[in-house]
This record gives sequence, structure tokens and C-alpha cells, in this order.
Amino acid sequence: MAIERIGVVGAGTMGAGIAQVCARAGFEVVLREPTRELVDAGLQRLEGGIARWVKKNVVSDDEAERIRDRVRGVIALEELFDVDLVVEAIIEQEEAKRGVFAALDQGCPAATILSSNTSSISITRLAAATERPDKVVGMHFFNPVPLMPLVEVVRGEMTSDATCDAVIAAAEKLDKTPLAVADVPGFVSNRVLMPMLNEAVFCLYEGVATAENIDGVMKLGMNHPMGPLALADLIGLDVCLAILEVLHDGFGDPKYRPCPLLRRLVDAGHLGRKSGRGFYTY
Repeated sequence: MAIERIGVVGAGTMGAGIAQVCARAGFEVVLREPTRELVDAGLQRLEGGIARWVKKNVVSDDEAERIRDRVRGVIALEELFDVDLVVEAIIEQEEAKRGVFAALDQGCPAATILSSNTSSISITRLAAATERPDKVVGMHFFNPVPLMPLVEVVRGEMTSDATCDAVIAAAEKLDKTPLAVADVPGFVSNRVLMPMLNEAVFCLYEGVATAENIDGVMKLGMNHPMGPLALADLIGLDVCLAILEVLHDGFGDPKYRPCPLLRRLVDAGHLGRKSGRGFYTY
């Protein structure tokens, strides 16, 4: 099917970034949050991303204006009922996502593809909340969306070839590289990444080295552009904890057990950059 209009549910960092790249690629975008305050905050994030593009000469002033014109912020979920593709980008909690998928399934035409930006939750279980499991798929973007080239395309148990082909074509139109992965906990990206971040937290927890030195070892010795603790702060410590819990529950393997220090920081509200404090202070 041809995708022309895209709905994005959730206008946080990821949702606003997804809307931004979709609008630049020429798609009409409907960006939804449940309150006007959240919609306005999301549009401000979008504006900030567009302004950075203009400043870096990625887009001209005229193109920036066209991008803005293609995005419409809405409150009612019903405003997404006539789009061709929905990208859900809300909080990383399965029940919340299932609720969104069930509501969209009831209102959207049978041809609409429902996708999730989840970083670890089963696409098959999300699809089970709908009557169109063949049209449910994972589209896992990476932060910051305008810069990161990868989209993990996650195929659920019932996802059809036509659905996968359509979202792969859409991702390519966004100038992204779509890579197909199976529907297992954490997919590929977080199944590999999160144990490394968690082990870095254990090193800090056990007093092996300071946060700065742990990150320095990985940057200088392994040529990582960002240390694991700084990366965890960027992702959000609550998100890291949620993904590790999905891995731990899904595989039943103690190697995915979240470090107690990570839990303690999340309990204290120290979530990383978005709260101003995590392993570092911002």
C-alpha cells in the first residue's frame, strides 16, 4: 500500500523526532498527545529540531517552513483514524501501548498499519490487542531520530509480508536504513546494548572506578563515541530499567538482572538528562 499520511502517538523526544523526519520526507503528519499542553510541548520540540537543521544548513528556511506546514498537533485520538500508518511512541509500558493499539484498531480503516517504536516489548503481544495482527509491526527508531540512520523493523508472529514491505519502503523514504529483526525481548539492539550498560552500572556500584573513568575506558579504549553511563543518561534510566526488566522476565536469565544502583536512581527520580540528574548532573 502507498503511505502518504502518518500519525504519531506521543510527542516526546522520540515522537517529535519521528514527526520531524516524516514531515521532511514529504509525509503529512498528525502528532497526537492527550492534552493541549503536551501537544504544544511536542510542537516546541519539533520546532527546536527544525531550527537546528536550519542553523546547520541541513535545510533552507523555505524547506523548514514546508516541514512545519506538514505537521498538525492534535488532542483527540480520532484525528488519526484516517492515516495510512501510525507510529506509537508513548511510554515504554505494555498495557499503555495495548490500550492505544486497541483504540486505533477500532477506529482506523482496515488497511491502516499500526506500528510501535517500542525498544523491547513484544510486537506479537501488542498485535493481540487488535483484530489486525497482520498489520502490526515494530518500527524502532533511535535517539536522536534526525541523526540516527537505523530503524529496526520487528516482525510479529502474524505480521504480513505486505506490512513489512510497506514500512521498509516508508523507512527508506525517511532516508533511514531498515533492518529486519525477530520479535524477541530487546530485539537485537537492546539485547546487546543493555547488558553492557548494566555492567557499567555494576562497575560503578561496586566501586571499580568512577563514572568518568568507566566512560573514559570505553571511549578511549573501545572507540565508543559516548561512554555507557552517559549513554544511559541520554536514553533515560527509567527506560533502561524497563528494558532490562523485559529482558530479565522474557529470558529468565540472571545476566539481565538490573543493577540495584539503577533501581535506586530511578526510585529517586534521577532519570538522566531529562530530569537533570542521573549518573551525571546536567
